[in-house]
Amino acid sequence: MLRIAICDDMADQQLWILELLEHWEDRPYGMTTETFSDGDSLITAHKAKPFDIILLDIIMPMLNGIDTAAELRKTDRNVRIIFLTSTSEFAVDSYAVRADNYLLKPADPERLYGCLGEIIEEMGENNQFITVNSKGALRRISMRSIEYVEASGKKELISLTDGSLIEAANPHYFFEKSLPAKYGFFKCHRSYIVNMHQIDTYTPKEIIMQSGARIPISRGLNKAFEEAFFNLMFS
Repeated sequence: MLRIAICDDMADQQLWILELLEHWEDRPYGMTTETFSDGDSLITAHKAKPFDIILLDIIMPMLNGIDTAAELRKTDRNVRIIFLTSTSEFAVDSYAVRADNYLLKPADPERLYGCLGEIIEEMGENNQFITVNSKGALRRISMRSIEYVEASGKKELISLTDGSLIEAANPHYFFEKSLPAKYGFFKCHRSYIVNMHQIDTYTPKEIIMQSGARIPISRGLNKAFEEAFFNLMFS
């Protein structure tokens, strides 16, 4: 399910964007939208349950769109951001927060649809899946939704970014092979595999995930982890 956030301090602009999305013929099945009137409420909601795409105004009271995007980028390198604004003044600044596009209002619908379509196509190419055995049934899980995997006795616990937990009967080596470094995963401990896209910060002894979960790092893997993490950040 594709989650789109609309952040604009003007109610009529929120309605206008919602109408554009409703008339988008190629919109994905099950797409959901949420509207926000300020950057602070968007940031809070995104931390609780991340959005896939954010349509963001720039000229807003208190926290403007550029500053809002900068705050979002502190914890999420993957969310896609499209600026929808009435001025070209901040176009250069949008590069610093890695915006996907910068559209002036009133945005041409076809241009907006084209931009959204390109993003969704890229997300599909980058969004890999694994299939696990959970409680006697096969379950398909998006790799992007995995925060970390923990070996716990004879079962594997898969922690997802939405806060839910999946028990899997697959052995730990299955996840080691299925969640490789090229997709952003790292085995930092004999019992843990982390999604480096979901890391908030780390110390020599542990990794702190965006959810607040603390994952130990084996002493002998410190340097390898740091190298893998920085390679991912600057790739």
